[in-house]
Amino acid sequence: MGEELVLTIDGVVNLALGVVLAIFPKEFAGLVGVPIPSSSFYVSVLGGVLIGIGLALLIQRFWGRSHVTGLGIEGAIAINFCGAGVLVAWLITGGLSIATRGLVFLWAVAILVLGIGAAEIVMRAFRSRQQPH
Repeated sequence: MGEELVLTIDGVVNLALGVVLAIFPKEFAGLVGVPIPSSSFYVSVLGGVLIGIGLALLIQRFWGRSHVTGLGIEGAIAINFCGAGVLVAWLITGGLSIATRGLVFLWAVAILVLGIGAAEIVMRAFRSRQQPH
C-alpha cells in the first residue's frame, strides 16, 4: 500500500465521518450509542483534533523548507494520533456512561484511526529510505 493510498483512505474516512456528524449529529449519536452533544465529550475530541491540526501547522512552519508539509502525511499522522489519543483517554478513564454498542463503535474508530496513523508512519519511513541522501 503506497503513501498516496494511505492518505486517500485517511481523507475518505475523515470526510465521511465529518459529513455524517455535520448533517446528522444527533441521529448518528443515537444510532451508534455515543453521547448526544450535551457532554464535554465532543468538545474534548475536537480539542484533540485541533491539537493535531496545530501540530500540522507547526510542522509546516518549521520544517516546510525541507520538503515536509504540515498537512501532508506528517500532518495527517499528528491529527490522527492526537484525535484518537483523546478518544482513547476518554475510553480508558471510563468517563463515558454509554451503551456497549457505543463503546464498541468508539473503540473501533480509535483503532481504525490509530491504524491509519501507523500505516502513514510506515509509509513515511519507507519513503525516507527510498530517497537518496
